[in-house]
Amino acid sequence: MCGIEVGVHYSWFIILFLGTVSLTRQFASEYPQWTPSEYYAVGIATSLLFFASILVHELAHSFIALVKGIPVRSVILFLFGGVAQIGRRPDRPLTEFQIAIAGPIASVLLAVGFRTIEHLVGDQFEQLTVLTDWLAWINLILAAFNLVPGFPLDGGRIFRAALWYITGSLRKATRIAAGTGQGIGYALIFFGIWTGFSIDWFSGLWLAFVGWYLMNAAQESFVQVSVRSALSGFVAEDVMSRDCPSVTGRISLAELVQDYVLRKGRCCFIVTDGNRLEGLVTYHHIKAVPQERWTQVSVGEAMTPLAHVRVVSPEKPLLDVLRLLEGQDVNQVPVAAGNRLLGMVMRDHLLRVLTANMELGVPRKRELYVPRLSKLPRASSTA
Repeated sequence: MCGIEVGVHYSWFIILFLGTVSLTRQFASEYPQWTPSEYYAVGIATSLLFFASILVHELAHSFIALVKGIPVRSVILFLFGGVAQIGRRPDRPLTEFQIAIAGPIASVLLAVGFRTIEHLVGDQFEQLTVLTDWLAWINLILAAFNLVPGFPLDGGRIFRAALWYITGSLRKATRIAAGTGQGIGYALIFFGIWTGFSIDWFSGLWLAFVGWYLMNAAQESFVQVSVRSALSGFVAEDVMSRDCPSVTGRISLAELVQDYVLRKGRCCFIVTDGNRLEGLVTYHHIKAVPQERWTQVSVGEAMTPLAHVRVVSPEKPLLDVLRLLEGQDVNQVPVAAGNRLLGMVMRDHLLRVLTANMELGVPRKRELYVPRLSKLPRASSTA
């Protein structure tokens, strides 16, 4: 859909089933003159159209993001509604506001559309009137709830955009908006517990789960922004280790262990042939070979060849390097210019750099980045 991948999380089927059962029971109770097939059909259709409305809400965010030149990876429907996975954060408060407000506007327009259909149909088709009336109200509720100023709801993103504009700091704005979101999350949890014990256990449980989701999503969003802020301006060259031990691929794994691993205490070695980079060998490669065969297997046979090693350039943003390490579940990535090895970014060293910057809060100053060697969500969410 316009290049945007639409996916469904398995939890969506749970809430679809529960929502359909709840609506079917409600229609059967309020309209006893209907046949079972009628209230089942209306219940299923209403439930499906409700999630279609959520999809439209998220696509509205996505389309505005695309217009602003921001890539959108996907839209996912899940237990608490939907989320648009935006490729990068907006670069200014106005863009953040425009993307955030698009969802509630779409929900209001859907409510107006369903209400118009209800008035046009009148009393001629009671089932269609009931369906459109329910969808009109639920879309208004959806818009109103998302305008609550608690991050990461749309209202929280609008609130953050305003704070960002006033303070000039995205990190400070996110911290305040996320704190508000956590407060709303706690309030929903406590109200849900009260509702569960005094009114209806299912509604109370649902409210508590929504509160828990908001509380955790707000905290996670702040951490993500803090990580981006801490690593902003750093590139692979800044933190790479330049004293990378190298070995030839012709030696055996037994020699590698005895002469290099045990003596140097290193967990990763570059495999070279003269000045040419051939591959990478780590503990994982060694442990994958039975110990009794270490004398028979060479490093070149056990290593990951260069063609299969993800190499980064020295000017690669450090945030992208961190994503690469996490995405491929590796502990190191070589930094190279062509076939010339320049260094190695180690996960533990990168995380130490991240921790130090987050604790000290000292920004990396690169007003003018001059090349040296050759020269970083959330998504808007609907609960």
